[in-house]
Amino acid sequence: MNHALLIGFVVAVALVSLAPGPDMLFIVANAITGGRRAGVVAALGMSTGLACHTVAAALGLGALMQAAPTLLEGVRIAGAAFLVYLAVTTWRSSRTRQAMTVERLERPRSVSRVYVMAVLTNLANPKVILFYLAFFPQFLTTGAGSWPATAQFLVLGGTFIVVGLAVDASAGVAAGALSEQVLRRTGVRRWLDRASAAIFGGLAVRLALDSR
Repeated sequence: MNHALLIGFVVAVALVSLAPGPDMLFIVANAITGGRRAGVVAALGMSTGLACHTVAAALGLGALMQAAPTLLEGVRIAGAAFLVYLAVTTWRSSRTRQAMTVERLERPRSVSRVYVMAVLTNLANPKVILFYLAFFPQFLTTGAGSWPATAQFLVLGGTFIVVGLAVDASAGVAAGALSEQVLRRTGVRRWLDRASAAIFGGLAVRLALDSR
């Protein structure tokens, strides 16, 4: 691969990752309700989803999704429904916070659940793989001595994941650290849960209304 192009790619994806988007909002929402560990685990889950998107795009499945609008629409609707479910369950959880004991409030959220939710949320957004198809080809090299396109795609995808994970995990740690400062204050904690529910709901609306 062309090293100059790779450096340019790193700079570009760093800027893309720093811009607050659905993935980062999802991570922050989980960090608010589950603390720093939940934020980092959510970031790892998002990166796992991106790894799946990378492989799919490298194998040409993204082109199949573009050629089959019905499939793309189904994935989008399923993703929106999943985010609505997260919004409702988080909101309902906020309504029971007042009755919780301090001991229960200090119990960490299931990291496995956070991880699975993050992976599914990322996979349910078909825009990710379409972004790959639009963005990555600009950094592919052709001609004699060039790596196969599939290999280049995988390298670029891996680089994107590493940079994105560093940014997202940092955001999760920061949001989690702030939320943990108010862990014992049930009233504030309840409103933080509601803020998270609002984020999930907003992401659901965004995904549902987003057109190709």
